[in-house]
Amino acid sequence: MNWEDETTTAADARLVTPSADTEDSAVEAALRPRTLDEFVGQERVRQQLDLVLRAARQRGATADHVLLSGAPGLGKTTLSMIIASEMNAPIRITSGPAIQHAGDLAAILSSLQEGEVLFLDEIHRMSRPAEEMLYMAMEDFRVDVIVGKGPGATAIPLELPPFTLVGATTRAGLLPPPLRDRFGFTAHMEFYEPVELERVIHRSAQLLDVEIDPDGAAEIAGRSRGTPRIANRLLRRVRDYAQVEADGRVDREVAAAALQVYEVDTRGLDRLDRAVLQALLKLFGGGPVGLSTLAVAVGEERETVEEVAEPFLVREGLLARTPRGRVATPAAWAHLGLTPPQQAQGASGQQGLFGT
Repeated sequence: MNWEDETTTAADARLVTPSADTEDSAVEAALRPRTLDEFVGQERVRQQLDLVLRAARQRGATADHVLLSGAPGLGKTTLSMIIASEMNAPIRITSGPAIQHAGDLAAILSSLQEGEVLFLDEIHRMSRPAEEMLYMAMEDFRVDVIVGKGPGATAIPLELPPFTLVGATTRAGLLPPPLRDRFGFTAHMEFYEPVELERVIHRSAQLLDVEIDPDGAAEIAGRSRGTPRIANRLLRRVRDYAQVEADGRVDREVAAAALQVYEVDTRGLDRLDRAVLQALLKLFGGGPVGLSTLAVAVGEERETVEEVAEPFLVREGLLARTPRGRVATPAAWAHLGLTPPQQAQGASGQQGLFGT
């Protein structure tokens, strides 16, 4: 298993990971909105996408190819299904890692129906040969299938019916410009505001038959790291707590008690996040400290700390990446209720004391 697999495993074990597990996938299928009107949040993207789809329907044409980028759990898969629903078209779902050869992509493309939506998740992880085949398929609705090997190989052109490709990526910068330029509409998914997550939670609670008051929804939303998938997962865990330890109704006190049991604090930090901050503050005086040293201090792999814990801590303004290493911000000291030592105030002027 490579380090990416190890990082994924570590992330999936956390309650606040934005990655989907088997349970999430099953529940999301039931909670997923079916139309743009039902979709909560992402107002700018919804408005732009609505114009694209309505114009295509009025012309009686296939919708332009769509590229959705953003962090996991923000609704890219949901939007792809909404696109298919709004266009009254079937949808085919696959992912970049599953397409390792041009032949894999050719088999999928050749079986598409006219107007069908092809959703390609993690499109940036597709193999280069398949990527190059996709250029022609997106632009000319045609692929060249190579038959034979060596000097006797022959390229047979295969015409494709018009289709809509919806690509999703968490790392848009890894997409080559020729591929990115072939999408007629691109959208970046933003993290949700707490008030938007409250709407998501109320809608999900209604579908799950969970009685929740506004204060309980606000408590969960504030700890959901701006991600609907995390909000829905926390709602299910709070529901379990309310069912076993309370009367089944979720209010602020019940939600807070439940999330304390699951070690999710008021800002959405979990055990790993706090372990990183505590090591940085208590062992290294707030930094700067190298990533490898910090990972050893918390007993995790370097990649786990960098890919799983750091992005949220940086986004929350609790940790900063500098050329000399990781540095805690004043907000980190305040969040853990610690007083920064005098030397921490001048830490930014130190050299890389704790390595890389």
